[in-house]
Amino acid sequence: MKITLSKRLLAAVLIIVLALSAANTILILDQRQALQDAAHDAIYDYVIFQDSDTYKAKNQATGKIDFTSADAATVINQALTEGNTLYLKPGSYALNADIQVNNKINAKIIGDSAIIIGNNQKILVKGDNYALSQNNIIQGLTVINGTLRIENSFATTVTNTAFINCTTALELANTNTWTEGTKVENCRFVNSKESIAFRTPTGNGTGSYASTQISRCYFNIPDNSVGITVEYLAEFSDSQLQDLRMWMGENDAVHNQTGLLLNGSMHQTLMSGIVFESFTDYPDQLYAIDLGETAVTPPVLSAGISFLGNWTAKIYNPFSIWISGTGAVFKQENLGIQVGVNGEYGDTREFQLRPDTISSFKPKIQVEGSFASNETITVRFRLEFLDNTVSRSVEKTFTNSTSLWLSDDDMLRLFPSQSIIWTILIDAKANSASTDATVQISIYGITT
Repeated sequence: MKITLSKRLLAAVLIIVLALSAANTILILDQRQALQDAAHDAIYDYVIFQDSDTYKAKNQATGKIDFTSADAATVINQALTEGNTLYLKPGSYALNADIQVNNKINAKIIGDSAIIIGNNQKILVKGDNYALSQNNIIQGLTVINGTLRIENSFATTVTNTAFINCTTALELANTNTWTEGTKVENCRFVNSKESIAFRTPTGNGTGSYASTQISRCYFNIPDNSVGITVEYLAEFSDSQLQDLRMWMGENDAVHNQTGLLLNGSMHQTLMSGIVFESFTDYPDQLYAIDLGETAVTPPVLSAGISFLGNWTAKIYNPFSIWISGTGAVFKQENLGIQVGVNGEYGDTREFQLRPDTISSFKPKIQVEGSFASNETITVRFRLEFLDNTVSRSVEKTFTNSTSLWLSDDDMLRLFPSQSIIWTILIDAKANSASTDATVQISIYGITT
């Protein structure tokens, strides 16, 4: 017997099938989203989210809402008191108080399109000393009109974060021990008066901000502003600035802008792959680098440092501070060398260019004196290399007042097959019991 469905019944069956299919699809999507959320949230102690005008903190261990408040800072601080890792879902988090990451190790605040409306408040990553605040992470936030302060902390990481319209965006401070090993990467600093500041130490803090890395960051610098500030007695040393770009003189803002302001020390800090770019034809106090009166040691300028556009001065150096750099030229004139007597060399003069080492050089010897009969003056050159070895010596003998340059053959005798010059060693002697002869050395060369 053949059964034929009516058109009306067929349509009804089709509707039921489509409805079941749609419901199944929704369940699958909901289940997939739930699984994604669970996978994403499971690694955090708390998930913070915005629900209308209220902020909530969900405990990931229990699945319960532990904290609720109209103030984002209250909820975040309560979650930080109970947990160590927070995940901020998309939303705007307005602060009426500081966020306190106090004496935490391996703490994390991770944002997913989370906007922090700072209202001049701070996110404080702080230890009573560096041993109590280590390996903390701030990631994925957009901070507007607020400050991230890292104080007495070791190995803090700040990544994929934007700072916009801040008085001070990111500051490092030492009030007890030091703050070292900080890593700032893939961050953006837009229209802030100070983008990054290394503060003068206070209290029982040292000046050390050593081994800090700032890389792949971008700066839009407005009028009366600084990209990176190193204050008096702050030691941003043995560190790296890599692959940065600083845009200045934009949108008719052409007054009092500085990329790097140094009033402390950047001893052995390497700058590479950095672009300072000026967009104005009429710069007014526009400096890529400003070396202040209290600056101790500037950074080492390495490969890929670009100064594009027009500047009041690319490097403003009114106090004639020594600028170090790979391939930089140098001269040191009229170094006095003590002359020993009775055929014994006098004290050895060591010539070096810390923090640079020496790539090549050419010395000039100037000997003056009355020279008694048969009196000779001998000047000796040696090189100490980075592996603590010392080269063969080159000795030059003088019987009257004169000057000469070491020859190419002399220089080749000093050089090894392969090494880096650490120090030039120079001494002198007279064969007589006394002498009025003087020896002066002038050295001209290139750093590594």
